[in-house]
Amino acid sequence: MPDRCEVLPGDAVVARRGGGLLWVDAPGSPALVSALHACLGVSGPGADRVLAAVAGEVSSLASGGASFALVLASDSGTGVALWAGKGQPAVDGVPVTGSSIDGGSLATGFSLGQSLYVGPGQSAPRTPPGVSYDLVEGTVPGGGATLHLAGTAAAAPAAAPAQSFSASTDSGFGAARGAAAAADRPESGEQTAFWRPEANEAAPILRFDDGMVVTIDEDLVLGRRPDNHEMVSSGSARAVPIADTQNVLSSAHAALTRNGREVSLVDLGSLNGTHVAGPEATEWTQLEPGVAHPLSDGDRLLLGWTVITFEQPQD
Repeated sequence: MPDRCEVLPGDAVVARRGGGLLWVDAPGSPALVSALHACLGVSGPGADRVLAAVAGEVSSLASGGASFALVLASDSGTGVALWAGKGQPAVDGVPVTGSSIDGGSLATGFSLGQSLYVGPGQSAPRTPPGVSYDLVEGTVPGGGATLHLAGTAAAAPAAAPAQSFSASTDSGFGAARGAAAAADRPESGEQTAFWRPEANEAAPILRFDDGMVVTIDEDLVLGRRPDNHEMVSSGSARAVPIADTQNVLSSAHAALTRNGREVSLVDLGSLNGTHVAGPEATEWTQLEPGVAHPLSDGDRLLLGWTVITFEQPQD
């Protein structure tokens, strides 16, 4: 059975890539988030030196208080960890101990055990069924994460199936690059969460800038923390969380509603607005809150700094 990473609900950031797992709570410090995220791709004997170098830059990269916990796992079953502030890694529920260095604490060569936790304080209790989701790869909002390592899942109590998420890169204000970019993912920076559905060629889709998609097979609510919106809590829509270290997205920013084959975009009273542009347009049009805007194939959506392309399959 493959590794499974349960993400706990929260407004901080959780990232997973390769053998790295990160939790960071650093509002207003995108440079620090990017530096930590870049460390997820580090491996080999020099990993501890890389983390020590990053720790030495924390004071200059962070704006105000910052908390994080980062663990890099090796194929040999050992790990290297860096943490600071309220952050704390734990193995099998036991906090990892390390040496105090400039910018945080560093531990090397510890056994990974059966489960690995990154987040605030000591290892959090097991996530209630129906609350967690499985992070395959990428960056999502979260209050911490527990990685159940391969071959150990049978020892854990059974839980309801978790929703499976992956991630695509945050596209900023640039135009979407299309599916071809999926093979060329950036190695660092903020990323945006999305739902990876089962194949459904008949349904319209939202395509993020690296070609990854969200299938619109039901109504959707998009935002920084959309799971609390009434459309989601009532069961009439599915939540699609988007990582937002810049604090430009509202908790429930916009919704996509279906009426037969027609899909409409609705701004949910977001602070910074929801914008749309046609395939050939050179300017964004801001939507009036609460007013549905029918989408056409190729329309681009701008939510905060995230650009998404709407694609409607042809009959």
